[in-house]
Amino acid sequence: MEIVWLGHSCFQLKGRDITIVTDPFDRGSGYTLGKVTADVVTTSHLAPDHSNIYGVGGDPQVVDGPGEYEISGAFITGVLTRRDDGKGGTQQRNTAYLMEIDDLTVCHLGDLGHILIPQQVEQMNSADVLLIPVGGNNTINASKAAEVVSQIEPRIVIPMHYKTEVTTLELDPVSKFLREMGVADPKPLPKLTVNRGSLPEETTLVLLDYRR
Repeated sequence: MEIVWLGHSCFQLKGRDITIVTDPFDRGSGYTLGKVTADVVTTSHLAPDHSNIYGVGGDPQVVDGPGEYEISGAFITGVLTRRDDGKGGTQQRNTAYLMEIDDLTVCHLGDLGHILIPQQVEQMNSADVLLIPVGGNNTINASKAAEVVSQIEPRIVIPMHYKTEVTTLELDPVSKFLREMGVADPKPLPKLTVNRGSLPEETTLVLLDYRR
């Protein structure tokens, strides 16, 4: 599988038979989506910087809520979470997705705003690769993100939804999360290519550079 970070919370996941784009953003985010195609688009919630489905070409099928989906040999499970601490209204709903592509399971947490409850941990702890927000504001901050990593125990952690030089949103930089994880100045990669055989034995942080 090939994982490319397009910016903010948007990734392009390319498997043998399917391409999935997560949480496509609009121009208000500061990023430029460019020409990107997919078979499936997932959206964690309806904010414009997470649900620009019309910016993705290829006539993709849209997955936009909790449930189980099977598309082109991939299994997608949407898990209901929240963007707040669990005390807000229904407008704070967030969907995290587990995507079984080829021989790997990728978990995209969307705008998760809280530490997971035991039922959610049970649903998500099969994740090999975790795409996790770390910038605070509408999501968990660096310290809570590190706690969620310890709850899920993935093999690879990729941070998202943090401050970069183009972000227009008020977010913390990724450096705070790196300190929480005990990682010093990793070199950002343009993409990650991973399969079952190349997974690390212990939880490993991978920093991706967004596609310009």
